[in-house]
Amino acid sequence: MDDHTIVRDGLCKSFSMKDDFIVVADTNSGRSAITLASWHCPDMILMDISMPDLNGIDATRQILAANSNIKVIALTMHPEIIYIMGMLNAGVSGYILKSCSFEELIAGIKIVLSGERFFCEEARQVIANKKYSPFKDKPISVFSLLSNKEREVLQLIAEGNKNNKIADKLNISIRTAEVHRAHLKKKLNINTVAGLTKFAISQGITSSEM
Repeated sequence: MDDHTIVRDGLCKSFSMKDDFIVVADTNSGRSAITLASWHCPDMILMDISMPDLNGIDATRQILAANSNIKVIALTMHPEIIYIMGMLNAGVSGYILKSCSFEELIAGIKIVLSGERFFCEEARQVIANKKYSPFKDKPISVFSLLSNKEREVLQLIAEGNKNNKIADKLNISIRTAEVHRAHLKKKLNINTVAGLTKFAISQGITSSEM
């Protein structure tokens, strides 16, 4: 699941040349990734982090909550510890940067499907330098502070959506969207959209590229 069409198309084409892989679906949205995972129950999902409407961290968390048998590998451009921590705590079995080769990606997928974890060399170095263990539950602050729905609202606010658009995307009333926005400001002690956006980026909920 990746928000860049050219990346998804390239990966699908590359996998189609491998006899032992079948691509059942692809999408650019974390929210549709949840639906597709429910429909297809794939063995493996390659999940980007920066995606519109719902980021890969929350999408992974929801997919694995519904079906823990699915293996998820983060495939992303982000080497920062905040993103690695977020994906690890969401339950991924691997973390691979897009700068890695396709051969390393294939090797990582096979390792994860065998029941092991796989991290590309740069991700391993970042984890080691920060003395962070991926095998211990250390939730990052945004997941402790906010509910699932509040994180979704936070991402949509950071991506420039007004209350009516948020209500439409999340199938809630405008009043409920307003309440979530007010709760976010109170919990985070942040009163501006710019401040909420900066916080969302710092916590890996969305990225500056969006």
